Amino acid sequence: MKEKELRRTLAVFPIGSVMKLTDLTARQIRYYEDQQLITPARTEGNRRMFSLNDMDRLLEIKDYLSEGLNIAGIKKRIAEKEAKRQAAKIVSEKDVRKALHRDILQQSRFHTTSSSYGQLR
Repeated sequence: MKEKELRRTLAVFPIGSVMKLTDLTARQIRYYEDQQLITPARTEGNRRMFSLNDMDRLLEIKDYLSEGLNIAGIKKRIAEKEAKRQAAKIVSEKDVRKALHRDILQQSRFHTTSSSYGQLR
């Protein structure tokens, strides 16, 4: 995981800060958690702690609600976005593997050619 993405996943914001930054009530935030739209981390004392990704998700939920979507519609939209993200990630991994394989083949050909050339002398 890249450092930037790692930082976005760190759960450092208590619910009070999230309320101020998202303009949501604690009740709304807990409801979205109950609906499994967000999954904040918990401290040893069982306090919710939110990451930047969690706040992005909450703001995304607000936008969907303002568009007129209900919770079921929001869940569907989020699932679709996640499926697309996962598909893009798989394609990227396949591209990396192909490129790596191609590089390995090119290097082995170069090494074989160089070795053969050295034997001709």
